[in-house]
Amino acid sequence: MPNIKSAIKRVKTSEARNAQNTAVKSAMRTAVKKFEAAVENDDSNKAEYLTEAIKHVDKAAQKGLIHKNAANRTKSRLMKKA
Repeated sequence: MPNIKSAIKRVKTSEARNAQNTAVKSAMRTAVKKFEAAVENDDSNKAEYLTEAIKHVDKAAQKGLIHKNAANRTKSRLMKKA
């Protein structure tokens, strides 16, 4: 554990950011998996799942959690499945 006040604050903020980033990335993965499951089961609500998944992918890219090209590639693959 750091002794310097600024270093202590840095540890706290980095832990908080890490938790937030993990939550956003996890929500993105969950939304993508829900859409893929809906496609596989031929669900009638797959359009809703698609928009939700795209929203989460865009949000993760905007926050810098995934690269924008990776986000576009993911969205393209989701659209092909739809």
